[in-house]
Amino acid sequence: METAPLPNRRSVCPIACTLDVVGDKWTLLVLRDLFSGKMHFKEFAASEERIATNILTSRLERLLNHRLIKQVPSKVHAGRFGYRLTERGETMLPLLEAVTQWGLRHLDGTEIKALPSG
Repeated sequence: METAPLPNRRSVCPIACTLDVVGDKWTLLVLRDLFSGKMHFKEFAASEERIATNILTSRLERLLNHRLIKQVPSKVHAGRFGYRLTERGETMLPLLEAVTQWGLRHLDGTEIKALPSG
């Protein structure tokens, strides 16, 4: 018996469905920054890769919608919020580690500047 894709999914393939969540050029970098301890919008925007604020907003919304992150009250800025990984989001660490190791092994000039802490 074949499984039909859920609405808004192009197939039932787990690789395709995962890429629909984290497969663009920015989302894994936002997750990397969350694992390294960043939590505020300005911290993500200040990353070396210079993500545009409208794209950052979109990626944070996607991660919220997929329950990989949650909003939490900011301890630094009263009345504002930050972002934290959920338990579900924390399960992305092995994927980030695998991508990191692949890059270190196969892409000359790559290096680890900040290790994700899981």
